[in-house]
Amino acid sequence: MELENRSQIPSVLLITSNLASAELRLAAYYGDHMVLQKQPSQAVIWGYGDPGANIIVTVSKDRNVMEKMTDIKGSGIWKVLLSPMAQGGPFNIHIRQYWTGQESNVTLNDVYFGDVWFCSGQSNMEMTVSQIFNASKELAEASHYSLVRVFSAGLVQSEVELQDLASVSLPWSIPTAKNLGHGDFSYFSAVCWLFGRYLFEKLKYPIGLIDSSWGGTPIEAWSSKRALRECAISGYSKKAASLSIDSGPKVLSVLWNAMIHPFLNMTLQGVIWYQGEANTLIDTSLYNCTFPALIEDWRKGFHEGSDWQTQRYFPFGFVQLSTVRSKEHNDNFARIRWHQTADYGFVPNKKMLNTFMAVTIDLGDENSPYGSIHPRDKQTVASRLLRGALALAYGDKSIAFQGPYPERVEVDVARKSINVSYKGDILLRRLTNNTFEVCCSAESLCHWSPVSIATSASHTVILHNPECPNSTVGLRYAWNEWPCDYKLCPIYNTDGLPAPPFITFSQKNSGWTIS
Repeated sequence: MELENRSQIPSVLLITSNLASAELRLAAYYGDHMVLQKQPSQAVIWGYGDPGANIIVTVSKDRNVMEKMTDIKGSGIWKVLLSPMAQGGPFNIHIRQYWTGQESNVTLNDVYFGDVWFCSGQSNMEMTVSQIFNASKELAEASHYSLVRVFSAGLVQSEVELQDLASVSLPWSIPTAKNLGHGDFSYFSAVCWLFGRYLFEKLKYPIGLIDSSWGGTPIEAWSSKRALRECAISGYSKKAASLSIDSGPKVLSVLWNAMIHPFLNMTLQGVIWYQGEANTLIDTSLYNCTFPALIEDWRKGFHEGSDWQTQRYFPFGFVQLSTVRSKEHNDNFARIRWHQTADYGFVPNKKMLNTFMAVTIDLGDENSPYGSIHPRDKQTVASRLLRGALALAYGDKSIAFQGPYPERVEVDVARKSINVSYKGDILLRRLTNNTFEVCCSAESLCHWSPVSIATSASHTVILHNPECPNSTVGLRYAWNEWPCDYKLCPIYNTDGLPAPPFITFSQKNSGWTIS
């Protein structure tokens, strides 16, 4: 399997942390045209200056002025919490430093207050608008969304945690065809852009989007050393270390250090994440620990770094892996999909609070010029993420954001059938004989055999089970690399959301377990 089919962009390996200079300056991710987090949270402004100097931050629009003051500590770093601001703009933010009778100034122009979403992951998050379906139309319409502002971090890795970004690929910008389709796997992320654009169309106020992603990278590179210790990880397994995988960096924590840690002071609304392909080859069995640990650690880091302004359990959305055509024919993609839910099969759950998931097993794209691992229908990905965000982050209880998930499995030995009961209404879109499989062995090693769908009702699928009616101990759904063709999985809900993969086993004396 070719994990990433993309041109390489040279990285920078930094071995020492950023040192603040004495001149007044802002952290690297501030700039004209940016969006700061609106009320009820307080946005953070921070930067560097002369130790001992006084700082005054003025936020102005028309004749309305808000001022905040602080002084600069011995580290040369200053931080100001703005008062909670309603959505809107444009504002000018003027920063003045007074030191030994001297004044220096920095001004941010055309700043809006709205919701800031952080987008990260590997190459499916990196794919630009120019690489997706209907790219010309999407690019032509970009300028219609001038209140959706975009920023992209540069590709940098570091062996130590950096205070500030070492590189910026795209400073805060008003969207254009050029900066949304700059180049293959460059800036700006199509999933991030479409998610933000769809969100703006619903909310009608400014949205800020930050893209910090790098193709071919495992989750361990995006995780802090603290998060990795939660999973007892101090290095890769011998098998993973022996794999030769091209593309992005693999060293533990180097992307957390350089491309996540510098953002921790920023106040965010939420995060969306699209990653996991690299971990189908690297320490796949650990992902059910490393992914929840990353979420918890990012939440703690952003909460504390923003002086408790980013919510402690901010909404975290992610994309469950799509499909791939490969020669290996193993179940690593299926296992990662399962582990992305901490082995529950759905989110949110007890280990992954306030999370939402876009199921994409039905978006396979065998003809993608970037390889089948890079499907081009990012519009559907973003629209499914949007549903989760509206339901969880914005409290719209009327929106369904999850596909059908089974709540009960019953084996009918006499009729050689299995009844699978789902929560909510289901639509059977296609009869197949290989999407469901049964385990026909009571031993630890299952022998999996496909079973066909016989019929369905509003909440139930009935499977024809001639393989092992007396010894069925396991059932799984969509448990392979390419479970179904484009938008032709068997089971959807009435809103067109596909049922996610699942696996379940019969337990002695307690029936079937459904997470």
